[in-house]
Amino acid sequence: MKNLFIRLTVIVSLTISMNQISAQKTSGYKLTNTFHIASTGGWDYIAVDENSNRLYVSHGGQVNILDKATGDSLGVISNTTGVHGIAFNSALGKGYTSNGRLNNVTVFNLKTAAVLSQISTGENPDAIMYDEYTKKIITCNGRSKDLTIIDAVTEKVVATIPVGGKPETAVSDNMGKLYVNSEDKNEIVVIDLIKYTVLNHWSLLPGEEPTGLVIDLKTKRLFATCDKLLVAMDATNGKIVAQLPIGEGCDGAAFDPSSNLIFTSNGSGTITIVKEQSANSFVVLETVPTKRSARTMTIDTKTHKLYLPAADMEAIPADAPKGTRPKMVAGSFQVLVLSK
Repeated sequence: MKNLFIRLTVIVSLTISMNQISAQKTSGYKLTNTFHIASTGGWDYIAVDENSNRLYVSHGGQVNILDKATGDSLGVISNTTGVHGIAFNSALGKGYTSNGRLNNVTVFNLKTAAVLSQISTGENPDAIMYDEYTKKIITCNGRSKDLTIIDAVTEKVVATIPVGGKPETAVSDNMGKLYVNSEDKNEIVVIDLIKYTVLNHWSLLPGEEPTGLVIDLKTKRLFATCDKLLVAMDATNGKIVAQLPIGEGCDGAAFDPSSNLIFTSNGSGTITIVKEQSANSFVVLETVPTKRSARTMTIDTKTHKLYLPAADMEAIPADAPKGTRPKMVAGSFQVLVLSK
């Protein structure tokens, strides 16, 4: 009887341990909704205004505004040809779009979506952000390989900062420093937003072709999505502290500071979810299926929902030249919603 009791105790303990391990390796995220958008054109970034119920989706020559809970259309911002990104300034009640083919930024009213003005930038503005600390709007200009710094109050360009490579995405430490991933140089460029100067060039190698970039302000860690690799970097000195496998074709990332989860949106049709256990310890929790076209994303840190623009794609003909991209199925543009 005693031996039987010991064996049962061991079995129960092992079962509890395995269940705990299993629970730690799942995030609970799954596809819970799909918002269909009946308009044509390509897409890039998507952004959620956490101070309202609005979700902004770049789509060809316009930005579609959706109710972030239901997917209902709330309006359109037109004449944003080649739009890439959307940023928000709640204090001024304004939003901004980066228009890659127009080489400018559209300023719009957050309540009415009315276009207020346009501001010239460098060539092919891609990612855009608003830095609360310096009150500046920043665009990453892919073709001219520089940053345009715009004063949010005067809407005047106050600086143009060459970065020596193609700037893909930028994040702020909220203390006057900006971190920019240079896609063709495989590095992070550190910018002083007070003096408008380049402070450092930090290599991401073996990470290559960085695209998505997010920051944990508490641990001072940068997370750059590279080719099949997530690189974690110390934002104080540029030291690489971890490298984790992700899906291929990633073009975006998100970070939830309440759960310490990092998300990468992979063109292979998945999201890789990484848990930040501490400043130098990370583990891949789960790979969640999405769509092969879902390469960018945003997170609503209040509801913890993920939003990914995507579309159904046609099969590539067998005799098509190498490198041919699949065509979008007409009318299939959509936003995938993932939640717990």
